[in-house]
Parts: sequence; structure tokens; C-alpha cells
Amino acid sequence: MNESLMKLNDPDANEDAGILRIGQSMTRMRLMTGRRLIGRLAIQTVAPGLELSHLDVLDAVRRAQENGEVTVGTIADMMRIDPSRASRIVAEMVGRNILRRKASQADARRIIVVMTPLGQRLLSEIRAQKLSFVSEVVKDWKPEEIEAFGELFEKFISGFESVFEARVKDIADEA
Repeated sequence: MNESLMKLNDPDANEDAGILRIGQSMTRMRLMTGRRLIGRLAIQTVAPGLELSHLDVLDAVRRAQENGEVTVGTIADMMRIDPSRASRIVAEMVGRNILRRKASQADARRIIVVMTPLGQRLLSEIRAQKLSFVSEVVKDWKPEEIEAFGELFEKFISGFESVFEARVKDIADEA
């Protein structure tokens, strides 16, 4: 029996082939996302003066505000950067009227970060650019393929984040 026929009859080999395919696709995607193509296109179109780190902060603020007040520390944690770097980026964005600092309603001693109307508009326009790009990529897909991929990709990314966080915690515990 030849090797490829044996693999077809071996469920573990098929699973390994699927995992290999995912890994190879992740490498290709990393090369594209490493260049931040979608973000760069959005900046060119919507806000030529911004940097990619500004987009990351806007997205971090958007996601974090769903769970309550957003601090510079929250932004730093979400972006996995040093708090002093997050503070500098936030200060740049405050200077551009994209973000605003204000006192916390829960604890007036604490300073939180909120989006200004300009920040909200930029985020909305950049999101529209990203969705347009993704729509172009899947334009020939069937609606059920898009739905299935969306669910599976979300599940994959959530699992990826969980494994990553657990590994980071394990490393920190060992140190």
C-alpha cells in the first residue's frame, strides 16, 4: 500500500495534514499582516498622518471600553507593550484630538482614556476600509462559506489567544 493511500485511511494523518495546512496558511498570513497591509491602506485612505500604532490604540480602546473604563495600563496590556510606550502613544493621540483623558467616574484619582468624536469617526472609517478589503477577498464565496469561516476563524483566534496567554503565564510563573 503506498504512503498517500495509508494516510487517507489514517484519521490522525489527515488531522496532521489539516494542522500542517493551517500552520502554512498562518505563515503566509503572518507575512501579509506583518506588513500591516490593511492598516496601511486604511491610513492612506482615511488618515494619512496616523501611524499603525495609533490604529492599534484606537482598536484597544474600542474593545476595552466594552468592559468598563479604559486606562493607559489597559491599553498597554492589550497591546502587549510597555506602559510608558502606551502613555506616549496616547499623549500623541490626545494632542491630535483623537483621544481625551478624563477623571474616572468610579475613582476621581484615576485617569481614563476615551475616544473623541474625531477618534470615533476615524475608527468607523478605518473599520469600513477593512471590511471593504475583506469583502473583496471573499467576493466569490457563498454566504454559507463566509458564515462558516467567520465562526471557525473566531473560534481559532480565541483558542490561539487562550493558548498564548496560558503559555505567557507559565513562563512568568517559571521566572
